[in-house]
Amino acid sequence: MKKILIVDDDPNIRDYLVSLLEDNGYATCTANDVRDGLKVAKENKPDLITLDLEMPGEWGPRFYRQLAQDDELKNIPVIVISGLSGNDYAISKAVATLSKPFDREELLGIIKENII
Repeated sequence: MKKILIVDDDPNIRDYLVSLLEDNGYATCTANDVRDGLKVAKENKPDLITLDLEMPGEWGPRFYRQLAQDDELKNIPVIVISGLSGNDYAISKAVATLSKPFDREELLGIIKENII
């Protein structure tokens, strides 16, 4: 079973994504900030990560930079899901960038295309 890490500080978004992804056959793990996200990624080695950009403390782009420097994690595809406007270029190597509120079918399609 493919595992997806959800990094988002909003518990409602995390809960929604967990339900959506698990209902569609994926295992999930979650983190509510950058530091926790990196720890969970190293422990769980997810197949894909959904990443919020704007979180308390450190922002999503910093998480992505640290992820990209880790040899074990740098090839994990990342989907940015953010309420921040103009977020398309915040993480240029993200496989997709979705704005909140996002379309669930679009997200599931992107995941299917990018999960290894």
